[in-house]
This record gives sequence, structure tokens and C-alpha cells, in this order.
Amino acid sequence: MNEINKTLYIPLYGKAKVSKLGIILNDKTAETIWDENAVSLGRKSKSKWLAYFMAMRARVFDDWVRQMLSENSDAIVIHIGCGLDSRVSRIGPVNTMWYDMDFPEVITERKKFYAETAHYRMLSGNAADPMWLTQIPAGKAAVIVMEGVSMYLTPKELEGLFEMLEERFSSLCLLMDVYTGLGVNLTRFKNPIHEVGVTKTYGIDDPAAPLGTSGIRYVREHSMTPSELVAELKGFEGFFFKTLFAGKFAKKLYRMYEYQYG
Repeated sequence: MNEINKTLYIPLYGKAKVSKLGIILNDKTAETIWDENAVSLGRKSKSKWLAYFMAMRARVFDDWVRQMLSENSDAIVIHIGCGLDSRVSRIGPVNTMWYDMDFPEVITERKKFYAETAHYRMLSGNAADPMWLTQIPAGKAAVIVMEGVSMYLTPKELEGLFEMLEERFSSLCLLMDVYTGLGVNLTRFKNPIHEVGVTKTYGIDDPAAPLGTSGIRYVREHSMTPSELVAELKGFEGFFFKTLFAGKFAKKLYRMYEYQYG
């Protein structure tokens, strides 16, 4: 498994930890996979604060997908950079086609725990390479999740991905989290992904930057730490988390943007 793919164990651990506590995110699949296939992670990667944050981020993505599917009943779902995430299970049965995509070695590992069905497929590919998109029928409406992906793509690769998505689908809505330029600079010192060997990341300060000449438009920013989820942390933990991850400074480092086309 290459350096980037090792990072999939960090959110898996965080989701499993929080799910066991019975707060923020219900993810029994993550619990099972982690308990049976735990890997060695550094101290930063196993921080409870990071676990809380990753669980909240996943919950925001989950709630957004549910909302988009309620508004676009004919849309397919594409999770770019799925890792070992169980979003397809957390969302529950849906009468639509769901595609999870990641590097070939990740999909090989994923297939140990997930089975394809008539409405669910796992695709091997690279977010920066257009070939994986040819495995999905063109002309559909799409709900697209990019969780923990944008920061590993160069600006040119990300712009190219947006152009490919526009060409492939009749309409789309997309949600992704990003580092800012400041975030990239500061996370060189504290980012847990460095413990698994990843050292190169990219930031976005202007949400319109990835759009290039595409017809996709920026819609709005989402909070990754909604107050109602932060409130599930009590006492000092809630106060400390709000200060560290949900304050004004955190927003200068890490953000979440929604886009639409058609």
C-alpha cells in the first residue's frame, strides 16, 4: 500500500472510536473493520480530538448526501476516494446506483469487507485520471462526495477532474473539504498524515479556483463542526473541541465547499 493509501486507516480509526462512544456517528462497520484489522498509528493519528473532528466531518457529508438524494431521486452517487468508509451502509438502502472509487490496492482491500450488489459497485482508479469515469454510464445526474481528497491533487489535476465530471454528467452536486494555503503551511508541523509518510498537500483559498472554464458553479460553504454535533461533547471536551476545531482560526485552515452543475 502506498503512502497516500495508508491515510485511510486514520479516519477509519476515528469513526470506529466515536461510534463506540455512541456519539456523533453510528458506524458499526468501521468498528468491526478496525477491531479485526487494526494497524499501527502514531499518537497524533489516534488523538480523540481528531477522531471527534473526522466523525463530525463524515456526519456532515452523510447528511448532505441524504438531502441531495431527497431532492434528486434519479441521481447516482459517487464517492471519490472512499477508502474503507462505510457511507453506503450508513446512508441505508437507496434506490439508486452507488459507486465507491479509490486506488486499485485500496479497492482490493475494501472488497474484503464489502460486497457489490445490483445497486453498488467499487471502482479502481485515480481521481486525477479520467479513465475510471468511463466505468460509469454518461448522461446521468450525480451526487458526488470528495472527502479527504482535494488536498492530494495539484491545482491542475483538480481543475481537470471538475472538467471531466462536467463532461460526463447531465447535472451534478459535489461536496468536498479543502485545506487553505495557510492550512497547508501549518499542517506541515502537526498533520497526522505525516506519520504515515505523506508530505505533499495542496490548498485552496478561492472556492472558484478549481472550476477553470467549466460550467460548474460554487454554491456555498458548509460547517464541518455544526453546533448541534459539537454539543454532543460535554463539559471540558466540548469547550476544548469548540476552541480547537470549531473556532475562527480553524476555519482559516480547513473548509468545506459545495458545487453544482446543470
